[in-house]
Amino acid sequence: MQQGTATLKAYNFIYFALLAVFVSFMPVYLDLQGLSTVQIGLITGTGGFVTIISQPLWGMISDRMRTVRKVMLLLTVCATLTGYLLYGTSSFPMLLGLAMILYFFLMPIDPLLESLNFRTAESAGVSYGSIRTYGAFGYAVMSLIVGYVMTGLGSKSLGPLFAVVGVVGIIICFKLPDARATGQPVKLASLGQFLRNRQTALFLLLIFISAVPQRVNDTFLGVYIRDLGGSPELLGQAWFLAAGSEIAVFALSFWWLRKGKELMLISIAGFFYFIRFFLSAWITEPYGLVLLQLLQIVTFPVFYAAAIQYLYRIVPTEWKATGQTVLALLFFGVSGIVASYAGGWMYDALGGKTLYLYISGLSLLGLLLGLYLSRSSKGMQEPVAE
Repeated sequence: MQQGTATLKAYNFIYFALLAVFVSFMPVYLDLQGLSTVQIGLITGTGGFVTIISQPLWGMISDRMRTVRKVMLLLTVCATLTGYLLYGTSSFPMLLGLAMILYFFLMPIDPLLESLNFRTAESAGVSYGSIRTYGAFGYAVMSLIVGYVMTGLGSKSLGPLFAVVGVVGIIICFKLPDARATGQPVKLASLGQFLRNRQTALFLLLIFISAVPQRVNDTFLGVYIRDLGGSPELLGQAWFLAAGSEIAVFALSFWWLRKGKELMLISIAGFFYFIRFFLSAWITEPYGLVLLQLLQIVTFPVFYAAAIQYLYRIVPTEWKATGQTVLALLFFGVSGIVASYAGGWMYDALGGKTLYLYISGLSLLGLLLGLYLSRSSKGMQEPVAE
């Protein structure tokens, strides 16, 4: 089992390294190819629609086949080839088409990997964070590397870099552990009952409201830094600080991530999301914006780890992989559509400062909903998994 967790940690490192190249630097790559913020928002927003289709599709396939590893292997192979081609073109139609294909293959890996992380951690008797922290490490290291590579070798160097990292991920995939079958039949009725629960519906609404500001920042931080006079190298440093700050949080999750306290932890993350984005609106030079990304330490890792644990506590057993997909779909899919389309239009029409003021207000709304759910859950029966 130690060998299994070791290879899983290695794949977390590689996958989130690929995600750094795609999520954090594709908007900058598109900007360097001469695309407007509206066009960038169109590509990332349409990618959200693709994610809505692909994540449930591959999650259902994984549940039905009772395997995560084989599905992840196929997706990694396809994503590696597509990413290599994407970062070698500058035509808007080609960029749009290849980005959609990459969304289809790369983004569904996230919920499958998180499901494998959580279930392997339970089986091995270790904390989820001890495995997931390697993903944060991979994101941080690759962000720093990509920033220097783009500055020194140009934006087209991202294609070969993506391909090399992807090939390493493919090799690791062959040695990954697989999630154990639950031993229970998959029942649509159990999922329907779960989704109809009022507390569940409000929890999913909370995820959506809180995710939109995060996704706006993911998409337009690089453009905002460039508008303030920063370089791709500086963006790499920003994401290195942001992702690097997650490492200790995930590693110590066994200490702070308590069962029954998830909604309060999500509310705390919501408060710091508000502070982070409100301050971003008033910063006028890029280095201050880079340093502000250190607030990632009390936002995304706290929010997402607590959300995963809460979901796994209430979702029906046979739908755990699909339940994780629903969470990722809201966080990276539906919210990404709103963040990209609306964010791209607002950035173009009103500027970065106004955009960050709006998303700070949305984070405040998420904080208030989180506090309400935390309070009401104490006197309301939660949809406990059977």
